[in-house]
Amino acid sequence: MVFTSVPFLVLFITIYLLILIFNIKWIREKFSEKTQLTLKHTILLIASYIFYGWWDYRFCFLMFLLTFVAWLSAKNIYEKKHIKLFTVIGVVFPLMILGFFKYFNFFVDSFIVAFGVETSTVLNIILPVGISFYTFQSMSYTIDVLRGSVASHSLLDVSLYVSFFPQLVAGPIVKANDFMPQLKNNEPLKLSNLSEGLQIFVFGVFKKMVISDNLSVFVDDVFDKPLAFSSITVILAIISYSIQIYCDFSGYSDMAVGVAKCFGYNFQKNFDLPYISKNVTEFWKRWHISLSSWLQEYLYIPLGGNRKGTVRRYINLLLTMVLGGLWHGANYTFVFWGLLHGLALCIHKVYLKLRKSSNKNKKTNVIVSIASVISTYVFVCICWVFFRAENFSKAIDFLSKMFIWSDGITQIFSWTIFSIVVLIIATFVAVIKSKKAGEKTVSGFYPLLDLSKVSGLVLFFVEIVFIVMLAYTNSNPFIYFQF
Repeated sequence: MVFTSVPFLVLFITIYLLILIFNIKWIREKFSEKTQLTLKHTILLIASYIFYGWWDYRFCFLMFLLTFVAWLSAKNIYEKKHIKLFTVIGVVFPLMILGFFKYFNFFVDSFIVAFGVETSTVLNIILPVGISFYTFQSMSYTIDVLRGSVASHSLLDVSLYVSFFPQLVAGPIVKANDFMPQLKNNEPLKLSNLSEGLQIFVFGVFKKMVISDNLSVFVDDVFDKPLAFSSITVILAIISYSIQIYCDFSGYSDMAVGVAKCFGYNFQKNFDLPYISKNVTEFWKRWHISLSSWLQEYLYIPLGGNRKGTVRRYINLLLTMVLGGLWHGANYTFVFWGLLHGLALCIHKVYLKLRKSSNKNKKTNVIVSIASVISTYVFVCICWVFFRAENFSKAIDFLSKMFIWSDGITQIFSWTIFSIVVLIIATFVAVIKSKKAGEKTVSGFYPLLDLSKVSGLVLFFVEIVFIVMLAYTNSNPFIYFQF
């Protein structure tokens, strides 16, 4: 089930009405606060399993197994029972499950190629949708309880945390110490939350169905046969892909944030105008923020972070980014993508260190800032080639077309121009808003309307009509469903 489908609309309305019924004053008075929360969480949990089971009900058992292991491990850790044993179980078991489903075929194929083994037996492992996301969340719950930042919770609460449907299959990755305290909130559903949540959701739908899905037609054609197209077309294709993956993934995150908001839950922003970053370090503070912070908190820092010397710091940084690349998919192109970003982060750290030692911490001018943004964007786009290409061969073909000017099919895709214009306008509005607010850094925002006013409602429905008219209607799954 996807957010942009009729079944989801039916599910959402049903859940909302059920919870709304229990918000009626005379009904609430019949139940204790604990019972009210239990009923609400049960409704949301059932809805989450329906949402996930819509793809394949069998994987619901896998998700429950990971949830149960996380709950059992955390419970025993919290009660000081066999802490080391249950820490290993709570962390290693989810990694083993993730490794089997996501990387078994990858390692077997690599072994066959490396040693020239001939075999007719191939075990075809189906990758469960969203397994990377809910595996990370089950692990973070165990680790947070171990650290003492979260108390042990009931199986119901842990199950809802791991499977909560808005962020279940493509994030944002929600940490236990951010979400668990919100489960204690017993406030009735608010019209203000519904108004804000629906608007954020619609922004996500626009990004996904109007921009990303329309761009996918052009991007898929060029990446399939890059040598058939001219250099200018190939360059436009990688620009299109950079916009496509941003609008696809941030669009899903917006929808997730919006749906959660409707029910009174707050998720952190997952994207923050990443393509205005002046360096790679800033890019990773603006791109897939929940994954970046998760990798930093649960991988980079436990590895030693920057506490064990300069060389170890760079090794930890490289290892974190390489594993982050592997997390995205069982392909060497993803590993190389992570390695490129890891190397860039290390180089930037060295540059900052040299700049600090030479006392050159002067404020940069506008021209230097613009050049920094452009160079960072170009680097990110080059890295996107490896992220998107099916294999290294096609990635090299694509890059050769980018940097060695040659003829071929020339296509100036209109949706690319439209998307660039939309993003430039949105960025300028964000810059102006940040300047007026006196903010030091430019950040993205949601231009929310007051739906209690006629003018607000009219503009909101105009936006919906605009989406209906321009949306790409063919089935096009979210890119991050494969991860």
